[in-house]
Amino acid sequence: MFHPALKPGSVAVITGGAAGIGLAAAKRFASIGMRVCIADLGAQKLAAAADEIVQHASAGAEDVLALEADISRDADLATLRNTVLGRFGAVDVLMSNAGIQPATKVLDSVNWQQVIEVNLWGVIRSTQAFVPGMIEQGQPGLVIITGSKQGITTPPGNPAYNVSKAGVKVFSELLQHQLRNTPDCAISAHLLIPGFVFTELAVQDRKDKPAAAWTSEQTIDFMLSRIEAGDFYILCPDNDVPRALDERRILWAAGDIVENRPPLSRWHADYSGAFEAFVRGK
Repeated sequence: MFHPALKPGSVAVITGGAAGIGLAAAKRFASIGMRVCIADLGAQKLAAAADEIVQHASAGAEDVLALEADISRDADLATLRNTVLGRFGAVDVLMSNAGIQPATKVLDSVNWQQVIEVNLWGVIRSTQAFVPGMIEQGQPGLVIITGSKQGITTPPGNPAYNVSKAGVKVFSELLQHQLRNTPDCAISAHLLIPGFVFTELAVQDRKDKPAAAWTSEQTIDFMLSRIEAGDFYILCPDNDVPRALDERRILWAAGDIVENRPPLSRWHADYSGAFEAFVRGK
Protein backbone atom coordinates (compact mmCIF):
# COMPACT_ATOMS: atom_id res chain seq x y z
CA MET A 1 0.00 0.00 0.00
CA PHE A 2 1.00 3.65 -0.26
CA HIS A 3 2.21 3.97 3.36
CA PRO A 4 2.36 1.46 6.25
CA ALA A 5 -0.46 3.33 8.01
CA LEU A 6 -2.73 3.16 4.97
CA LYS A 7 -4.04 -0.37 5.32
CA PRO A 8 -7.28 -2.17 6.16
CA GLY A 9 -8.29 -1.62 9.76
CA SER A 10 -6.29 1.56 10.26
CA VAL A 11 -8.12 4.62 11.56
CA ALA A 12 -8.09 8.01 9.84
CA VAL A 13 -9.36 11.30 11.25
CA ILE A 14 -9.97 14.03 8.67
CA THR A 15 -10.84 17.58 9.64
CA GLY A 16 -12.78 19.47 7.01
CA GLY A 17 -13.84 16.02 5.85
CA ALA A 18 -17.39 16.70 4.72
CA ALA A 19 -16.52 18.21 1.34
CA GLY A 20 -13.82 18.73 -1.24
CA ILE A 21 -10.36 17.29 -0.71
CA GLY A 22 -11.22 16.00 2.75
CA LEU A 23 -14.24 14.06 1.54
CA ALA A 24 -12.30 12.64 -1.41
CA ALA A 25 -9.61 11.43 0.99
CA ALA A 26 -12.21 9.89 3.30
CA LYS A 27 -13.80 7.92 0.48
CA ARG A 28 -10.41 6.76 -0.76
CA PHE A 29 -9.32 5.65 2.72
CA ALA A 30 -12.62 3.83 3.24
CA SER A 31 -12.21 2.05 -0.09
CA ILE A 32 -8.97 0.42 1.10
CA GLY A 33 -10.66 -0.87 4.24
CA MET A 34 -9.77 1.88 6.67
CA ARG A 35 -12.07 3.13 9.39
CA VAL A 36 -12.75 6.82 8.90
CA CYS A 37 -13.88 9.74 11.05
CA ILE A 38 -14.69 13.04 9.40
CA ALA A 39 -14.99 16.23 11.43
CA ASP A 40 -16.61 19.36 10.11
CA LEU A 41 -19.35 21.91 10.82
CA GLY A 42 -22.97 21.44 9.80
CA ALA A 43 -24.97 18.37 10.79
CA GLN A 44 -26.73 17.95 7.44
CA LYS A 45 -23.50 18.36 5.50
CA LEU A 46 -21.80 15.77 7.71
CA ALA A 47 -24.66 13.31 7.38
CA ALA A 48 -24.65 13.58 3.59
CA ALA A 49 -20.88 13.10 3.47
CA ALA A 50 -21.07 10.09 5.79
CA ASP A 51 -23.63 8.48 3.49
CA GLU A 52 -21.17 8.84 0.60
CA ILE A 53 -18.28 7.40 2.58
CA VAL A 54 -20.35 4.42 3.76
CA GLN A 55 -20.76 3.37 0.13
CA HIS A 56 -16.99 2.84 -0.01
CA ALA A 57 -16.50 1.23 3.41
CA SER A 58 -16.06 -2.53 3.62
CA ALA A 59 -18.07 -2.77 6.85
CA GLY A 60 -20.50 -0.03 5.92
CA ALA A 61 -21.63 2.35 8.63
CA GLU A 62 -19.64 0.50 11.30
CA ASP A 63 -16.44 1.91 9.82
CA VAL A 64 -17.60 5.51 9.44
CA LEU A 65 -17.98 8.25 12.03
CA ALA A 66 -19.05 11.84 11.33
CA LEU A 67 -18.70 14.38 14.13
CA GLU A 68 -19.40 18.08 14.31
CA ALA A 69 -16.34 19.88 15.64
CA ASP A 70 -14.90 23.38 15.55
CA ILE A 71 -11.17 22.82 15.25
CA SER A 72 -10.44 26.29 16.62
CA ARG A 73 -11.74 25.05 20.01
CA ASP A 74 -9.63 22.83 22.25
CA ALA A 75 -12.73 21.38 23.88
CA ASP A 76 -14.16 20.28 20.53
CA LEU A 77 -10.88 18.61 19.59
CA ALA A 78 -10.69 16.80 22.92
CA THR A 79 -14.21 15.50 22.41
CA LEU A 80 -13.34 14.48 18.86
CA ARG A 81 -10.23 12.60 19.99
CA ASN A 82 -11.99 10.85 22.87
CA THR A 83 -14.95 9.86 20.71
CA VAL A 84 -12.74 8.40 17.99
CA LEU A 85 -10.64 6.48 20.50
CA GLY A 86 -13.77 5.22 22.21
CA ARG A 87 -15.21 4.00 18.91
CA PHE A 88 -12.12 2.73 17.07
CA GLY A 89 -9.45 2.43 19.77
CA ALA A 90 -6.65 4.22 17.91
CA VAL A 91 -5.77 6.91 15.40
CA ASP A 92 -3.26 6.02 12.69
CA VAL A 93 -3.77 8.85 10.22
CA LEU A 94 -4.51 12.51 10.91
CA MET A 95 -5.40 14.68 7.94
CA SER A 96 -5.58 18.27 9.17
CA ASN A 97 -7.44 19.70 6.23
CA ALA A 98 -10.07 22.16 7.49
CA GLY A 99 -9.73 25.70 6.19
CA ILE A 100 -11.66 28.86 5.39
CA GLN A 101 -10.97 31.69 2.97
CA PRO A 102 -13.15 34.78 3.62
CA ALA A 103 -11.93 38.05 2.13
CA THR A 104 -9.42 40.09 4.12
CA LYS A 105 -7.37 43.25 3.73
CA VAL A 106 -4.01 44.16 5.24
CA LEU A 107 -5.24 47.21 7.13
CA ASP A 108 -8.69 45.92 8.04
CA SER A 109 -9.18 43.48 10.92
CA VAL A 110 -12.38 41.94 9.51
CA ASN A 111 -12.13 38.12 9.35
CA TRP A 112 -8.47 38.01 10.38
CA GLN A 113 -8.92 36.32 13.75
CA GLN A 114 -11.33 33.72 12.36
CA VAL A 115 -8.96 32.80 9.51
CA ILE A 116 -5.93 32.48 11.77
CA GLU A 117 -7.88 30.51 14.40
CA VAL A 118 -9.15 27.96 11.88
CA ASN A 119 -6.38 27.72 9.31
CA LEU A 120 -3.31 27.98 11.55
CA TRP A 121 -4.37 27.34 15.13
CA GLY A 122 -6.70 24.59 13.94
CA VAL A 123 -3.71 22.75 12.45
CA ILE A 124 -1.59 23.33 15.55
CA ARG A 125 -4.34 22.31 17.96
CA SER A 126 -5.40 19.21 16.03
CA THR A 127 -1.79 18.06 15.72
CA GLN A 128 -1.17 18.57 19.43
CA ALA A 129 -4.44 16.80 20.27
CA PHE A 130 -3.76 13.66 18.23
CA VAL A 131 -0.07 13.18 17.44
CA PRO A 132 1.30 12.54 20.97
CA GLY A 133 -1.11 9.61 21.30
CA MET A 134 -0.18 8.39 17.84
CA ILE A 135 3.49 8.34 18.86
CA GLU A 136 2.69 6.43 22.05
CA GLN A 137 0.95 3.71 20.03
CA GLY A 138 4.34 2.76 18.62
CA GLN A 139 2.84 1.96 15.22
CA PRO A 140 3.36 3.47 11.76
CA GLY A 141 1.37 6.66 11.45
CA LEU A 142 0.76 9.45 9.00
CA VAL A 143 0.03 13.15 9.38
CA ILE A 144 -1.13 15.07 6.31
CA ILE A 145 -1.50 18.83 6.61
CA THR A 146 -3.18 20.82 3.87
CA GLY A 147 -1.24 23.94 3.02
CA SER A 148 -1.39 26.26 0.02
CA LYS A 149 0.84 27.73 -2.64
CA GLN A 150 -0.42 31.06 -1.32
CA GLY A 151 1.51 30.35 1.85
CA ILE A 152 4.73 30.04 -0.16
CA THR A 153 4.59 32.70 -2.87
CA THR A 154 2.13 34.90 -0.86
CA PRO A 155 0.38 36.65 -3.76
CA PRO A 156 -1.55 39.84 -3.02
CA GLY A 157 -5.29 39.51 -2.59
CA ASN A 158 -6.09 37.72 0.67
CA PRO A 159 -3.42 38.48 3.28
CA ALA A 160 -4.93 36.64 6.26
CA TYR A 161 -5.20 33.42 4.26
CA ASN A 162 -1.61 33.78 3.05
CA VAL A 163 -0.33 34.45 6.56
CA SER A 164 -2.20 31.46 7.96
CA LYS A 165 -0.92 29.10 5.27
CA ALA A 166 2.64 30.42 5.58
CA GLY A 167 2.42 29.51 9.25
CA VAL A 168 1.05 26.08 8.35
CA LYS A 169 4.06 25.45 6.08
CA VAL A 170 6.55 26.33 8.82
CA PHE A 171 4.66 24.34 11.47
CA SER A 172 4.52 21.29 9.21
CA GLU A 173 8.25 21.46 8.51
CA LEU A 174 9.04 21.65 12.22
CA LEU A 175 6.65 18.79 12.94
CA GLN A 176 8.33 16.49 10.43
CA HIS A 177 11.74 17.47 11.79
CA GLN A 178 10.67 16.52 15.30
CA LEU A 179 9.03 13.28 14.24
CA ARG A 180 12.07 12.05 12.35
CA ASN A 181 14.26 12.85 15.36
CA THR A 182 11.99 11.14 17.89
CA PRO A 183 13.41 7.73 18.85
CA ASP A 184 11.35 4.76 17.67
CA CYS A 185 8.80 7.06 16.00
CA ALA A 186 7.28 5.56 12.85
CA ILE A 187 5.09 8.55 12.01
CA SER A 188 5.75 10.77 9.01
CA ALA A 189 4.30 14.19 8.28
CA HIS A 190 3.57 15.58 4.81
CA LEU A 191 2.52 19.00 3.55
CA LEU A 192 -0.16 18.80 0.86
CA ILE A 193 0.09 21.83 -1.43
CA PRO A 194 -2.89 21.70 -3.81
CA GLY A 195 -3.08 23.42 -7.14
CA PHE A 196 -6.36 24.83 -8.44
CA VAL A 197 -8.95 22.34 -7.20
CA PHE A 198 -12.69 22.55 -7.85
CA THR A 199 -13.91 22.63 -4.23
CA GLU A 200 -16.31 24.71 -2.16
CA LEU A 201 -13.37 26.85 -1.07
CA ALA A 202 -12.43 27.75 -4.64
CA VAL A 203 -15.72 27.43 -6.50
CA GLN A 204 -17.24 30.79 -5.48
CA ASP A 205 -20.14 31.31 -7.92
CA ARG A 206 -19.00 28.75 -10.49
CA LYS A 207 -21.31 25.80 -11.12
CA ASP A 208 -19.16 23.94 -13.64
CA LYS A 209 -15.56 22.88 -13.13
CA PRO A 210 -13.16 25.21 -14.94
CA ALA A 211 -10.92 23.49 -17.45
CA ALA A 212 -7.85 24.56 -15.46
CA ALA A 213 -8.96 22.89 -12.23
CA TRP A 214 -8.32 19.41 -10.95
CA THR A 215 -10.98 17.46 -9.14
CA SER A 216 -10.55 16.59 -5.47
CA GLU A 217 -10.16 12.96 -6.49
CA GLN A 218 -7.25 13.79 -8.81
CA THR A 219 -5.61 15.67 -5.97
CA ILE A 220 -5.91 12.71 -3.60
CA ASP A 221 -4.57 10.31 -6.24
CA PHE A 222 -1.55 12.57 -6.69
CA MET A 223 -1.15 12.97 -2.93
CA LEU A 224 -1.05 9.22 -2.36
CA SER A 225 1.44 8.67 -5.16
CA ARG A 226 3.80 11.25 -3.64
CA ILE A 227 3.41 9.87 -0.12
CA GLU A 228 4.39 6.51 -1.57
CA ALA A 229 7.45 8.19 -3.10
CA GLY A 230 8.33 9.67 0.31
CA ASP A 231 7.76 13.34 -0.53
CA PHE A 232 7.24 15.80 2.32
CA TYR A 233 6.28 18.69 0.02
CA ILE A 234 3.41 17.37 -2.09
CA LEU A 235 3.35 20.13 -4.69
CA CYS A 236 0.33 19.48 -6.89
CA PRO A 237 0.03 20.73 -10.45
CA ASP A 238 -3.30 21.35 -12.14
CA ASN A 239 -4.50 21.53 -15.73
CA ASP A 240 -3.10 25.04 -16.15
CA VAL A 241 0.04 25.19 -13.99
CA PRO A 242 2.68 22.44 -14.34
CA ARG A 243 5.25 21.78 -11.64
CA ALA A 244 7.97 23.53 -13.65
CA LEU A 245 6.05 26.82 -13.49
CA ASP A 246 5.40 26.42 -9.75
CA GLU A 247 9.11 25.84 -9.22
CA ARG A 248 10.05 29.05 -11.03
CA ARG A 249 7.45 31.05 -9.09
CA ILE A 250 8.71 29.66 -5.77
CA LEU A 251 12.35 30.31 -6.67
CA TRP A 252 11.54 33.87 -7.73
CA ALA A 253 9.71 34.53 -4.44
CA ALA A 254 12.73 33.31 -2.46
CA GLY A 255 14.94 35.44 -4.69
CA ASP A 256 13.27 38.61 -3.48
CA ILE A 257 15.25 38.22 -0.26
CA VAL A 258 18.49 36.97 -1.82
CA GLU A 259 18.48 39.59 -4.58
CA ASN A 260 17.17 42.34 -2.26
CA ARG A 261 14.24 43.07 -4.54
CA PRO A 262 11.01 44.71 -3.32
CA PRO A 263 8.65 42.24 -1.67
CA LEU A 264 6.22 40.55 -4.05
CA SER A 265 8.33 41.80 -6.96
CA ARG A 266 6.55 39.32 -9.22
CA TRP A 267 3.64 41.80 -9.14
CA HIS A 268 5.87 44.92 -9.27
CA ALA A 269 5.77 46.76 -12.60
CA ASP A 270 9.54 47.35 -12.59
CA TYR A 271 10.22 43.61 -12.38
CA SER A 272 7.49 42.10 -14.54
CA GLY A 273 9.78 41.66 -17.53
CA ALA A 274 12.55 40.12 -15.45
CA PHE A 275 10.08 37.71 -13.89
CA GLU A 276 8.72 36.60 -17.24
CA ALA A 277 12.27 36.03 -18.50
CA PHE A 278 13.07 34.04 -15.35
CA VAL A 279 10.02 31.84 -15.90
CA ARG A 280 11.29 31.13 -19.41
CA GLY A 281 14.63 30.13 -17.90
CA LYS A 282 16.56 33.13 -19.20
